[in-house]
Amino acid sequence: MVDPTIRGDPESPLRWTCKSTRNLADELRRQGFQVGPRTVAKELAEQGFSLQANRKTREGQQHPDRNAQFVHINEQVLRCQPRGQPAISVDTKKKEIVGDFKNVGREWRPRGRPEEVRVHDFPDPKVKKAIPYGVYDLTRNEGWVNVGIDHDTARFATASIKRWWRKMGRKRYPQAKELLITADCGGSNSSRTRLWKVALQELADDLGLRLTICHFPPGTSKWNKIEHRMFCHITQNWRGRPLTSYAVIFQLIGSTKTATGLQIRAELDENTYPTKETVTVAQLAQVRLTPAALCGEWNYTIMPH
Repeated sequence: MVDPTIRGDPESPLRWTCKSTRNLADELRRQGFQVGPRTVAKELAEQGFSLQANRKTREGQQHPDRNAQFVHINEQVLRCQPRGQPAISVDTKKKEIVGDFKNVGREWRPRGRPEEVRVHDFPDPKVKKAIPYGVYDLTRNEGWVNVGIDHDTARFATASIKRWWRKMGRKRYPQAKELLITADCGGSNSSRTRLWKVALQELADDLGLRLTICHFPPGTSKWNKIEHRMFCHITQNWRGRPLTSYAVIFQLIGSTKTATGLQIRAELDENTYPTKETVTVAQLAQVRLTPAALCGEWNYTIMPH
């Protein structure tokens, strides 16, 4: 009864029976066997079966320059670090609803006294949302999270980087002349977004730094360092805790630490960032962008005016 399913037979009328040992036992009893769910589970285990979830391993078609881009990003980071130039990883964390809503995970509480939250968390435009945009210092193992309340746009992304520089980066790198930014290929810092490049030019002018941008290939955002060096620890730290207010969010982000010495600071960004901003040809022409020899659409440098 199990073989047709594992061998990929979509026409098997008994496919449904593989959902549980109880259903398998019921079907066996209809065929004249005297058997219970526990015996079915034992037989399955002896034949090499176990309950398994889906595994995300298929990434689709790979870009021909995928591996070369990973090598290039690594080389750029190693080029900056010995010279004392900042190298950061940036990204937007998952949007969070603010209020007494369920947050996945568990935390230690007195037995039989779980924290009570709302039954439903349907989308509601009136409910406050937190948009955490993170900046992770690849050299110093420090992080900055700019918590927005409006929209995740390219201007919000560059404003977050500017805040990190003024609050943390400038003190850490007083002799900096350039800034390396590693980012995903999509979202508010997408390599295809014209507003991202215009906003980067404004950032370069404000900071007086040469900006070198390296994007991860499409479909490889999980390899962005900020994901598994900062965001995952924030998620682990606030597991099972309802994010009832922005103050709670700041406290949980700021208290996130690791055995390797990770430190994070957070700040609320109450500015508005309108969507659907149009970038004119004249604006784009003002961007002093120089594409790299390798994958110029992913690697480029923006010089300040």
